[in-house]
Amino acid sequence: MKLGKSVALSVTFSKRLSLIFNFCRGFILLSLLLRLAFFVWQYNEVSWNPLSLIGTLITGFVFDIGVCSFIVMPALLYILVMPNKFIGSLVDKILTYFFFTLTVFILVLTFFAEVTFWEEFRTRFNFIAVDYLIYTHEVVSNIQESYPLPLLIGGVLAITGVIVYVFIRQQIFSQTFTSTISFKQRAAVVGVGVAVAVLFSVFINNTDAEWSANRYNNEISKAGIYSFFAEFRNNRMDYADFYTTIKNPQAFALARQNVKETNSKFEKSDYSIIRDITSAGSETKPNVVFILMESMSASFMKEFGNEKAITPYMDNLAQNSILFSNLYATGTRTVRGMEAVTLCIPPTPGQSIVKRPNNHGLFTVASVFKDKNYQSNFFYGGDGYFDNMNSYFGGNGFTIYDRGHGSVLSDDIKTTRHHIDDKDVTFENAWGICDEDIYKQMLAAADSHYTKGQPFFNFVMTTSNHRPYTYPGGKIDIPSGTGRDGAVKYADYALGKMLAEAQTKPWFKNTVFVIVADHCASSAGKDEIDVANYHIPAFIYNLPGASNQKITKQCSQIDLFPTLFSLLNWDYRSNFFGKDVLQPAYAQRALMGTYRKLTLMKKDKVMILSDQKKQNFYDYHILDNSLTAHKMEEPFLNEAISWYETADYLFAHKLLKE
Repeated sequence: MKLGKSVALSVTFSKRLSLIFNFCRGFILLSLLLRLAFFVWQYNEVSWNPLSLIGTLITGFVFDIGVCSFIVMPALLYILVMPNKFIGSLVDKILTYFFFTLTVFILVLTFFAEVTFWEEFRTRFNFIAVDYLIYTHEVVSNIQESYPLPLLIGGVLAITGVIVYVFIRQQIFSQTFTSTISFKQRAAVVGVGVAVAVLFSVFINNTDAEWSANRYNNEISKAGIYSFFAEFRNNRMDYADFYTTIKNPQAFALARQNVKETNSKFEKSDYSIIRDITSAGSETKPNVVFILMESMSASFMKEFGNEKAITPYMDNLAQNSILFSNLYATGTRTVRGMEAVTLCIPPTPGQSIVKRPNNHGLFTVASVFKDKNYQSNFFYGGDGYFDNMNSYFGGNGFTIYDRGHGSVLSDDIKTTRHHIDDKDVTFENAWGICDEDIYKQMLAAADSHYTKGQPFFNFVMTTSNHRPYTYPGGKIDIPSGTGRDGAVKYADYALGKMLAEAQTKPWFKNTVFVIVADHCASSAGKDEIDVANYHIPAFIYNLPGASNQKITKQCSQIDLFPTLFSLLNWDYRSNFFGKDVLQPAYAQRALMGTYRKLTLMKKDKVMILSDQKKQNFYDYHILDNSLTAHKMEEPFLNEAISWYETADYLFAHKLLKE
């Protein structure tokens, strides 16, 4: 009798929880299918070794258990507090059907979002997805313009309906509504659920999924929802807490050794890289137009092997300018490029300084221009609220020209903001006005400054080379909205048109144009760092008295302005990590990273610093863009640490101020 009663209680117990059990089972099955889809998607780049495949799927299963524990927690708590006498009541049924359907809808939508995010970035949700949650206007507009949204939402609703129908047809709901269990049993279930959730919250990190040497296997091992909330918690990372360190005196001694030049003199002997740069030549003061081009990989250009003829103007520019042919971006996002060119600093872990608090009044390139009596202006075709651009540039001495509607600068920013009117816009998409239109704004401002006799430094951020890849029709031979190649070709066309118009201006002969990409169009690869996807083009054009040349030295975005200032023969105070590439003693190197991986590359040697105080040393093979393990070299490791440890220290201790 006791055995029969125990079995009956067990059956009743399982029926009451059948909705939760079957939900978890379905979620894990869909997650498995998504992982297998990603494996097929990256067929040529994942590791298909049986142990790697099994390891990826088992790791993924573990993280899916964690996700399930968080998702079902509200349901477990509901079962705990719902008295048995109300089970199956109208209120119980309404609440259960509504929240189950809503949860399924959100999860199906999330799976679709994971696919589109993978298409763009080749990763699970990361800090970029967290940013997208903040800047909803641009992101929602981008989705609307990039994808057939009614069809997408309709598909999500249809799949949700099918799942709910299957649960109804299998009588899973009816089992839930007709079975009761004791409060003690309910409390035990909730206790197990809480224990699992706490285990994952406290003891299991998202980085625990990164067990493989193949980056794609690591990303597929993760669970997208888990990754999203992990990044939401950890988008601020102090170097000393997460990375291998050396003593501060040693780090700064190495940093000073790395940044010193024959014409530099340090002001202080403590934790500082502030130095005076002197020049033996005669100073020139041309106007400077700086163009930061969205997602313009070097691989798009014929100069670097592309045969599609989508950058005819830039390929011509490569022969008629100072071309940096071996220059690397510091990061994979626009804010990283902005940070690199304005602060001339290696990428610090976590968020870019552009997006961090306490980033006003810093020593930037605008500080140097200000000392030379230039007017600094920032031009952006969207709302500069996005990615905190207006706050950063406005708080560091730039006048703002943007398309913002309603958002205002904070009270502590003492600068002027110019709104770009509708009448001045010929084409606009989710990210802002087309490149031709933003260039017109810049040219008009240059005319105004020239009329006033005011030397200017105009910083332009372009947007057209970005999904949804739309631009004005009839400009190039690739239809708008058909893909990346068209966006690249239009961006190239708009740049050429702007320079042609500039040549008609009275200020052109005394104006130098500096053109560089913010980052590459993609950054993902099977290795920790995909080196080729940091290679970007950079030009200095129309520099008075300068000869065309190709600089083949390996260098970084952070070196661009120090090199320009040298070419202008400027004496200036520097708090920059960047150096003059043209100095004979310049030591070739590039600094690059993700929000977690920090890299020093010196010719064909690559040191990668990771959180959890890990580091790996590699040989880089340029022919196949691959990394192979190299025996650790302590001097190289210490040098890599010094770049990043000191950069983080200076910002954290407010020593990058003017």
